[in-house]
Amino acid sequence: MKKLIISETKSTPEINFNPDNNILSISGQSYPENAFKFYEPVFQWIDGYLAELHTKATVKIDFKLPYINTSSSKCIMMLLEKFDAAFLSGKNIALNWYYDVDNESELECAEEFKEDTKLSFNIVPREG
Repeated sequence: MKKLIISETKSTPEINFNPDNNILSISGQSYPENAFKFYEPVFQWIDGYLAELHTKATVKIDFKLPYINTSSSKCIMMLLEKFDAAFLSGKNIALNWYYDVDNESELECAEEFKEDTKLSFNIVPREG
């Protein structure tokens, strides 16, 4: 399976999914005009990746999203549901959600997402 790389723009995050080392990273602002259109190839890649993923593999997911609009948060929740389902089926998945210690809403957002998942979900503070 090939890597999925989508460059960051002013309104969309960088997507860097590497199946070779099982590190999946999303970082940057997320407020595209059409979130579902932006995230559709991400959903498709994740579906294929999780279907091929060996149970023994450990997947590390890193989220660094300082701002997410409402439609993006729905898409992020859909992604988390995919990861959660894979985790519940026996896949080894750990998610790190990094937040700026000076941004309380970023922490609250991470906590809300964490409440809806069963997978290993670490909320990690980072300085500015």
